[in-house]
Amino acid sequence: MRRGPWPVRAAASVAVLVFLATGCRNDTAPAWGYPELGATLGSLSRALDEGCSGAAPERCAEDLDRLDVLLERAFAQVLDHRLVDAASVDARDEVDRTRGLRRAAAVRARALRDPHHPPLDEALAAERLACRALLAALEHVRAVPPPDEGTRPV
Repeated sequence: MRRGPWPVRAAASVAVLVFLATGCRNDTAPAWGYPELGATLGSLSRALDEGCSGAAPERCAEDLDRLDVLLERAFAQVLDHRLVDAASVDARDEVDRTRGLRRAAAVRARALRDPHHPPLDEALAAERLACRALLAALEHVRAVPPPDEGTRPV
């Protein structure tokens, strides 16, 4: 019984699929994609989406203070992987700057006994916007492959 060229073609097809699936990268290099950083950024994104929605300014401020733990963790992971760039540093500085403005506005609102003091509302919105910008900057450095990925000897 003659089998013909089908088994040879099937074996070649399987070999090509395996090659494409595994790629031709240096397999000893660390996995790109930084899953731990991705999980932290996902948690940060969810917390930003859920925090401050319809909350009183005092509650929103507490939510933003809790976000700082996730922001610190994400930024530390970026530093650990040596992914930091000027945009992410600038975004982190902006979060710190807006947090200072929000805290000053909160002190003023408490002194005036006005929890809906317009400068406080503006400062809360500015800090949330700065947190979103930092999240976007950190996502960008995580999503862009490092230079020479897979081409440098290990």
